[in-house]
Amino acid sequence: MDFPVIKASGYILVHTPNILKEGGSTQTTTRAKNPDDEYLKKLDDYLRTFAEVVSYAPNQAYIGNILPDELKNIETPWYEEENFIEGGRFGDFGEIMPEDEFYALLKHVDVFDLVKLNKEFIAEIEAKVSEHPILKEMKIELGEGEELSELEALLDNHAEPLYLGEKLVGCVKRAHESDVNLNAHTILENLVAKASAVLSIKNMALKNDLDLTDVDYVLECSEEACGDINQRGGGNFAKAIAEMAGCVNANGSDVRSFCAAPAHAVVNAAALVKAGIYDNVVVAAGGSVAKLGMNGKDHIKKEMPILEDTLGGFAVLISNNDGASPVIRTDIIGRHKVGTGSSPQAVISSLVTDPLDENNLGIKDIDKYSVEMQNPEVTKPAGAGDVPESNYKMIAALGVKRGDLERKELMNFVKEHGMPGFAPTQGHIPSGVPFIGPAAKMMRDGQIEKAMIIGKGSLFLGRMTNLFDGVSFVIEKNSGVKKQENSVSDKEIKNMIAGAMRQMADNLLGETE
Repeated sequence: MDFPVIKASGYILVHTPNILKEGGSTQTTTRAKNPDDEYLKKLDDYLRTFAEVVSYAPNQAYIGNILPDELKNIETPWYEEENFIEGGRFGDFGEIMPEDEFYALLKHVDVFDLVKLNKEFIAEIEAKVSEHPILKEMKIELGEGEELSELEALLDNHAEPLYLGEKLVGCVKRAHESDVNLNAHTILENLVAKASAVLSIKNMALKNDLDLTDVDYVLECSEEACGDINQRGGGNFAKAIAEMAGCVNANGSDVRSFCAAPAHAVVNAAALVKAGIYDNVVVAAGGSVAKLGMNGKDHIKKEMPILEDTLGGFAVLISNNDGASPVIRTDIIGRHKVGTGSSPQAVISSLVTDPLDENNLGIKDIDKYSVEMQNPEVTKPAGAGDVPESNYKMIAALGVKRGDLERKELMNFVKEHGMPGFAPTQGHIPSGVPFIGPAAKMMRDGQIEKAMIIGKGSLFLGRMTNLFDGVSFVIEKNSGVKKQENSVSDKEIKNMIAGAMRQMADNLLGETE
């Protein structure tokens, strides 16, 4: 069987402490309830600098400067200065972008002139834009900008502010006077998702020397929803992102399934390529404003920095088999069905052991599992525990119950087949896909053969159903053997036609004799 491949991937983080303060859901709901809340007063004292974010080991793993397993050898807590590592803002998979540069990109992707920037800020940021390896190629035009008084007037008319520290450098206007789906906050959320997805695709292209005009289709899989009062959440983010990324020959659409959406999107992309409908499909998603500082109150209570200060983004290119890139085993797909149930054992069975059993594989045949890769330093202070480790223990326990493992092997399985969580808690971003890039690298280096990517999600968030959701797929080191095309040359076709005509003539002559 000929399988589609993971041709390339890209991963980005954007450090956005000011968007966190103004737009994160924990901050906005707290401010609406009590503008003088102590938590809001303490925020500034617990925000990290850009240098601290760059030196934070999980972030270096996310952009590809270290492998996730290397986090095991770094002392914790990773957020302490003595445990910082070197690596820089650019990595093998992407980059960490500061907030001021991101504001410039936000302005660039806005095609309805809703983002307004201050004149002084534009004069300061243009030099940085001209030096950035991606932004300079995008030929970003920021215009002349606005006076500070003009920005303040827009804030009085329901615009969302864009700050750098205490300095107002811009704002996002509402797109309609009465449509709540087009208010300034929603427009900010959507433009942020769009801009960070564009940055992810552009990094993927830069790091892998790709021509984005070869992309046929884009599947966007964030947790945002764009539309107006007549089609709330109708989309299409994908087409808007493709336009700004330079995918001029691409069509596109959105995939939504809360945290599990990226895994669903990769499976859909693989199916489109395998069916021959498209040759090159990009799966991409930008970051979520709402998730910024989501657990901030718990972090401050523990006297630690607010670690949810970065937007996350990723892009993956699925293409025809090139004989080198990791293949997506479309015959090993885990599915959480409607009748599966929501117990942890039922979920893991449907996503892990069922597809393996159908293909005569055991739990230990998968070298690495990637499932809900949230950074535990974010989740543990909030009482959610170490989410990746809990999942690995569940897989191992199921293996013991099935007889695939001995009980004494359980923790060793967790260590060997799992990895520390390293992804930002951006909802859809941690759910399996952050390991696609590292897995491909490890396969190229001969470190692993197979990895299972598991996307899980809770559908009750929409108040439509209490069902759980999930899908998984296996990526495997390419054997180097491509499918032999059953093509026939022009000469062979002519010979076949000539032979058929001779046979027909012989038959006709035989009938007349």
